[in-house]
Amino acid sequence: MIHDDESRENEIDLVMAAQFARPAHIAQLRNMAGGMICLAISNEVARKLGLMYMHDILRNISAGDSTISKITIGLAPYGDKPSFSISINHLDTYTGVTDSDRALTISEMARISSEIDTGGKDQFIRFFRTPGHVPILIAAKGLLEERMGHTELGVYLMKLANLAPSVVICEMLDSKTYRALKLYDAKEISTKYDIPMLEANEIRQINRLNR
Repeated sequence: MIHDDESRENEIDLVMAAQFARPAHIAQLRNMAGGMICLAISNEVARKLGLMYMHDILRNISAGDSTISKITIGLAPYGDKPSFSISINHLDTYTGVTDSDRALTISEMARISSEIDTGGKDQFIRFFRTPGHVPILIAAKGLLEERMGHTELGVYLMKLANLAPSVVICEMLDSKTYRALKLYDAKEISTKYDIPMLEANEIRQINRLNR
């Protein structure tokens, strides 16, 4: 569980290494967190796959006075550009939205990420389709030096752990208040289920020590 910052989204995301994703984990993210289940990948992997940020894609394809150009997000309310890219399904999925389907898409995308320099792009083109049910998020090139979103925090943790540079993230929501889960409630869940919780500042300090 990662809490970004009170001055930013002030949200807690439940995260896990994408390479280990199984259907039971996707169900846990749905039931325990409840937000959008996304796959964050490193900027390097995205670049080698030829992926772009969605706001850049929309800007490139929209005419000056089109509806799309008028509603394309610039900066989010908390000051960042969105990290969304395209959404994908693995070719072997059916609807793409079931826990089994999303687990397959996510774990296979993690494999592509780890094999990006040994045929990963060809495998991506062969086995993935868009639009799909797993939104891809692209981390900033400079990671925490450039942006302190859950996308960057999660990918940085994968880097520290020497795992594939792809991480599943899902916002933790509160079905009583219909808003983001409060920090004290998240801490109770962290203790109850023995899930480590990290603050963005803790991860930032680790980054500074490892420079």
